[in-house]
Amino acid sequence: MRLSSLLLLAAVLACVSLPLTSCEGKQLSKEKLLVVTVATKETDGFRRFLRTAKHFNYTVKVIGRGEKWKGGDYMGAPGGGQKVRLLKAALEEVKDQDKVILFIDSYDVVFASGPKELLKKFQQARHKVVFSSETLIWPDRHLEDKHPHVREGNRFLGSGGFIGYLPNIKELVADWSGEDDDSDQLFFTKIYIDAAKRKSINITLDSKCRLFQNLHGSLDEVVLKFEDGRVRARNLPSDTLPVVIHGNGPTKLQINYLGNYIPNTWTFESGCTACKEQLLPLAGLKESEHPLVVLAIFIQQPTPFVTVFFERLLKLQYPKNRIKLFIDSRETHHERHVSSFLRDHGSLYHEVKFIGPEEKMDGAESRNLGFDFCRKDADCDYFFSMDVEVVLKNENTLKILIEQNLPIVAPMITRAGRLWSNFWGGLSADGYYARSEDYVDIVQGRRVGVWNVPYLSSVYLVKASVLRSELTDFELFTSHTLDPDMAFCHNVRAKGVFMFVSNMHTFGRILSTENYQTNHLHNDLWQISENPVDWEERYINENYTRIMQDKLIETPCPDVYWFPVFSDVACDHLVEEMEHFGKWSGGGSKDTRIQGGYENVPTIDIHMNQINYEKEWQKFLLEYIAPITEKMYPGYYTRCSTPLNFVVRYKPDEQPLLVPHHDASTFTINIALNSKGVDYQGGGCRFLRYDCSVQAPRKGWALMHPGRLTHYHEGLPTTAGVRYIAVSFVDP
Repeated sequence: MRLSSLLLLAAVLACVSLPLTSCEGKQLSKEKLLVVTVATKETDGFRRFLRTAKHFNYTVKVIGRGEKWKGGDYMGAPGGGQKVRLLKAALEEVKDQDKVILFIDSYDVVFASGPKELLKKFQQARHKVVFSSETLIWPDRHLEDKHPHVREGNRFLGSGGFIGYLPNIKELVADWSGEDDDSDQLFFTKIYIDAAKRKSINITLDSKCRLFQNLHGSLDEVVLKFEDGRVRARNLPSDTLPVVIHGNGPTKLQINYLGNYIPNTWTFESGCTACKEQLLPLAGLKESEHPLVVLAIFIQQPTPFVTVFFERLLKLQYPKNRIKLFIDSRETHHERHVSSFLRDHGSLYHEVKFIGPEEKMDGAESRNLGFDFCRKDADCDYFFSMDVEVVLKNENTLKILIEQNLPIVAPMITRAGRLWSNFWGGLSADGYYARSEDYVDIVQGRRVGVWNVPYLSSVYLVKASVLRSELTDFELFTSHTLDPDMAFCHNVRAKGVFMFVSNMHTFGRILSTENYQTNHLHNDLWQISENPVDWEERYINENYTRIMQDKLIETPCPDVYWFPVFSDVACDHLVEEMEHFGKWSGGGSKDTRIQGGYENVPTIDIHMNQINYEKEWQKFLLEYIAPITEKMYPGYYTRCSTPLNFVVRYKPDEQPLLVPHHDASTFTINIALNSKGVDYQGGGCRFLRYDCSVQAPRKGWALMHPGRLTHYHEGLPTTAGVRYIAVSFVDP
């Protein structure tokens, strides 16, 4: 036999005689690995754990199912002894003595890689049992000095995860005789710091977090690593990629954050890979087969565009006979809006329950009552909560959320032009807002998916089954220290229920209510600065944005431009606002409202500043008139200085016309606020120099013309009805 063959044979024989871990060339087969975990109930965290295990094809044995948990509360005091008891009993049923046992928690654990990598790293540890490690000692600080020192990494044992050969794990738990609420970590720690037992069982710690990453005490050391279409957690001090990530202790929010990405839940290459799992499709269902939804509307304070809210509610694409309305209004100002909606459309819905201001319920009470309205109704499948300030533009929102098949899920909505949204990506140490690293990317749509978050508000869908099980507490919104939304989210997190927000679609936005005043007839007119997008949708002509693209500007007379600017609603509201104010001028030349006190060509009018609308009107001119001016009068740029902005009223028996005159302006805006042939007869504007008339003004359209020198003009007689126009003398 050759010398080389003899050496090879000797090596093989040596390998056989040594522990398997000494022979790195012989990789343990994944069939030898059995994952054992305790789960006395199926929580959202447990389902996430199983999903990650399935992703990597781990074989998992779940023990403790159906048992009452008596192992204590990890957040408050030591406990967990029940896990050791269950593990000890379960190991007796494992007959294959060559098995490698991975014992880990499940509610707050995710796998970041598969069995092959785990077993390879276990073998490389060259011990029979490897425990996870921690930077903090728990639960007995007095044992700190008895822990063996390590050259690098974490020094203290963590009981939330360990791996070892079956005989060694059996030896590890053989002496357990404690109570279910005794500390499992203290039990294992005492074995580890006993040099003789440590050697006999052959225990070591995963000090550099090659197998296990416990997050408690190490949050600043762990970052996400995106590489080649995969997502891992990276331990920065050790530069390692742990296989098992454990959100132990008070790090549940952090493991939820990491679980949004690991393992490959969301990647830059593929986006959200888990968003279409376990969907509940509604397509093809008959109306009667749709889940029954309690749709709860909460009106907590004076809010703009409430009439528009109810208009959108009617457009929601969901069978109305499968919706029970629960409306709570604490605001007297909006009673007429609610009453009008229910009078005209309430009969369309399966059932309506209305709670008015006279009930004198606070926000927490009414929201608790809404949940109970669904919880006690055996037919209720979902509870859809919506605050009245929510602008739900996507008519399929309710269907989309139901199809996600999640315990609690919200559509992401934002405030126009700001990073404000209806969810928080993180929480501060005192339980308030903190910005997660991915928050801005999610809000701005650079990362699209369905995200596990610690806080949501304003609009969300809750499964009724969750309300009847995990969230059975009636007063979920009640707290002595937290507002109702924060109390609700705190209680949901405490129950281990996951909350999600989706930005898979564009859903809508949320209104600002901070500066909403209710002292006018049509208060929404004043929202041009506070809620500009909603103001534009309500009050600007739908064709305005197409003016240049589709060449909608007409030139009825030389240098006179005619274009759509106001919606019919804007015209109606402005007229009604002026008539509601009612203090029309007398039409005489003496006018104390203007500088100098004399009007050369007087009209019967009300000035914008009389109804405190001057600032809003100026913004309207800058936003919607100035851009047209700069296109039509090239080289002229306006700041829309406007000392005179007013609404004129023409009536045959009051003031039917206006004599020829020049305007005290560089250019003038004249907007028709009602319709010829419908509201009045006659009227119009004639430019004398060009003998050119606009005799059929269109409601909501603006005439823009030079004011001085060239465009001497007159108001043609109104022969019947009442004609209204809005006029601005710009840049006098």
